Amino acid sequence: MESRLNFVAALFAVTPLMASAGDAPDAPASVVVVSATRAEHTSFDLPAAIDVVDADRIGAAQPRVNASEALAAVPGLVVQNRQNYAQDLQISSRGFGARSAFGVRGVRLIADGVPATMPDGQGQAATFDLDMAERIEVLRGPFSTLYGNHAGGVIQLFTRTPRGAPYVETKVAAGSDGMRKTDVNTGGKQGAIGWLLDGSRFETDGYRAHSAATRDQAYAKLTVDTSATGKLTITASGLRQDDTQDPLGVTWATYQRDPRAGEIDATDPQTPKRTLADRYDTRKSIHHQQIGLSWDGTFGADRLHVTVYGGNRSVIQYQSFSKGFQAPASHSGGVVDFDRNFHGFDANWLMVRPLGDGVLRTTLGLEAGKSSDARKGYENFVGTTFGVKGRLRRDEDDDVRNVDPYVQMEWERGPWVFTGGLRHSRVSFDVADHYLSNGNDSGSVDYRHTTPLLGALYKVTPTLNVYASAARGFETPTLNEVFYSGTGGGFNYHLGAATNTQLEAGAKAMVGRDVRVNAALFRVRTRDELVVDSSSGGRTSYRNASATLRQGLELSADADLHAGFSARVAATLLRAIYDEAFTGVAEGNRLPGVPRTSLFGELAWKDADGRLQAALETIASGEIHPDDANAAVPAPGYAIVNARVQANQALGVWRVREYARVNNVFDRTYVGSVIVGDSNKRYYEPAPGRNWVLGASVQYQF
Repeated sequence: MESRLNFVAALFAVTPLMASAGDAPDAPASVVVVSATRAEHTSFDLPAAIDVVDADRIGAAQPRVNASEALAAVPGLVVQNRQNYAQDLQISSRGFGARSAFGVRGVRLIADGVPATMPDGQGQAATFDLDMAERIEVLRGPFSTLYGNHAGGVIQLFTRTPRGAPYVETKVAAGSDGMRKTDVNTGGKQGAIGWLLDGSRFETDGYRAHSAATRDQAYAKLTVDTSATGKLTITASGLRQDDTQDPLGVTWATYQRDPRAGEIDATDPQTPKRTLADRYDTRKSIHHQQIGLSWDGTFGADRLHVTVYGGNRSVIQYQSFSKGFQAPASHSGGVVDFDRNFHGFDANWLMVRPLGDGVLRTTLGLEAGKSSDARKGYENFVGTTFGVKGRLRRDEDDDVRNVDPYVQMEWERGPWVFTGGLRHSRVSFDVADHYLSNGNDSGSVDYRHTTPLLGALYKVTPTLNVYASAARGFETPTLNEVFYSGTGGGFNYHLGAATNTQLEAGAKAMVGRDVRVNAALFRVRTRDELVVDSSSGGRTSYRNASATLRQGLELSADADLHAGFSARVAATLLRAIYDEAFTGVAEGNRLPGVPRTSLFGELAWKDADGRLQAALETIASGEIHPDDANAAVPAPGYAIVNARVQANQALGVWRVREYARVNNVFDRTYVGSVIVGDSNKRYYEPAPGRNWVLGASVQYQF
C-alpha cells in the first residue's frame, strides 16, 4: 500500500506541471452542480469529490432500467446489478453500504429533492425514473456527511426541466433473456407552465433461474413560474412490481456447476428435488407512490428553497427456510407484509454577503422526515405447502423520525475558498408490538449526532485547483437491522450507531485544452462498525464490531482525442480492513463486499454531426470477500468488455434514434455481486454472460 501511496503523491506533485504545459485556456470548462452546497456551483471550484453523469451517458445505448448502467463510470462507487429485481441494486460508496443484503443503505438517494432514502437510512434506487433523467450527481467523501444519517455518499437524480414546444416520444427495447421495455413520454412548456409525463413497462424472464420480473413506472412533473424570480415544481411518481421472483444466492459449488441455476433444496421430498426458490416460491410485490412539491425563489442575491413530500410503499415478500422449519416464538415467519406511509420537508435559506475582501455564502436549513409501518409477518406454509401465507407471527407498528437542523458557510477570497458546515441529527425509532404471544417487543431508541465539516480549496492556476476536507459522520442501524437479536431474538435496541472520521485531499486539473483530471486521496476510520451477526432464511441480525479503516485513491480523466474520438477512465484503489480484531475476525481482514480495485474505461467516437456514435467499454473489479472472517471463497476479480453503437436522424419534426449494445462481449463467467454474511453460505449472485439489447425511439415535436 505504501508504494501505491508514493505513486499517488508523485501524481499530485507533477499535476501542476502538467496543467501548466501546453496552450491552456484561461479557465477550464466545468459543469454546474448543487449537491455539495445546495446552490449552483461549478464542480471544479468545490473542495469535494463530485461527478456528474449527464443525459447522454444515462441513455448511451441503454434501456434505462437500472442506475448501474450509467453509474459504472463514477470512481469510488460500486454499483452491482444483482440480477434480482426483488432486492434492488447493490450500491456502495468508498465501502459505505457494501453490507446491504437488499436495497441501498449507507448512501443517500434523492430524486428532484425528494428523498428515496427513508429516515432510518434504507433506500430504493428502483424508484429513480431514468427515462426522464437529465443528470445524476454523485457526491463522495466528507461533504456528503452534511446530508446526515447514512450519507457515506449522495446520489441525486434530476429530471428534465420542461421547455420548448410540446413533443411526444415512444421508446422500445428488447434483449436477451426475454427483456422488453416500452416507454411513452411527452413534455413541453407553454407560457409559465411546463410539464413532463412518462409511463413505462419493463419485463424480463431473468438470467438466473426463478428471476422473472415486471415493472411498471409512471412519472409526472409540473412547473409553474409563479413570478419573475419564483418557481413551483410538483412531481409525482409510482412504481409497481407484482410477484417479482427472487432467485436467492447460491453456494460456490452451485455457481461453478451452473451460474444460471438455483440452489437445490436437499430436504425436498420430491424427485427430482426443487430449488429453494421454486419450493418456497420466493418473490416480492412492491407498490410505491409519492408526490413532492418544491418552491424556489430569489430575493436579490439570496434564495429560499422549500420542499415537502409524502408517499406510500407496500411490500409483500415470501422468503425461504431450511428443512423442517417450524417458526419458533421469537421468529416472525417467512412472509413479510408491511404498509408504509412517509412524509417530510426540507427548507433552506441562502444568504450572500460581502465579508472582508471576499464573499460569504451562508445556508441555514431544517430537514425532517417520518416513516410509519404497519408491519405483519406470517408463516410461509400451510400444512405441507410452502410459498403461501400461513399463520400470523408478527403484528406491530414501526415509526422512524428524523429532525436535522444544519448550517453551511463558504467564504471565497482571491484564490482561496473555505467551507464549513454543521448538522445535528436526531433519529428516533418507536415500536408498538401487537403480537404478544412471544413476549412484548415494544420499545424505543434515540440516536443523536452532530456532523462537522471543514474544507479548503486553493486555485493554484486557472487550470489547477487543490483541496482538502475533513468531517465526522454516522450511521444508525436501519429498521431492518434492529429487527432481530442474534439467532432468533427479538428487537435489538442495544445496537449503537457507527461513527466515522473522514479525511480527503484532492486535485482538479485541465491538462492542455482537451484533458481533465480529478484525483482524490481519502481515509475513513469508523468506530462501532455494524456487521452481520447472523444471516439465514432472509433474516439477518447485526452487531457492533470494532474499528475499520478505509484508505484509497480515486482517479478520473476525460479526454477529447480529436477526429471525433473521446475517452474516459475512472479508477479506484481501496484498502478496506478491520483495524481491530473481534470475535472470529482477525485484525487486517478485508471488509466483505468491497473490491480492492475497480476500473471503468471507455473509448468513444461520433461523427461531426453526432448522427452516428460508437464506443467500447471496459469494466473491471478485484476480488470480493463475502464474509468477515475471509474464510469463504472470494468472488474472483473480473474484466468485461461492452460495445455499443447508436444512430440519430432528424426528419423535419421527427427525431429518430436506433441503438444496439452487446455486454460482456467475450462471454466471461463471473460473480456480479455477493450477499454478505449469509449463514447458509449462499453468498454468490452470478452475472450474465454475453447479452444484447436493441432499441429505438421516435419523437414528434409539435
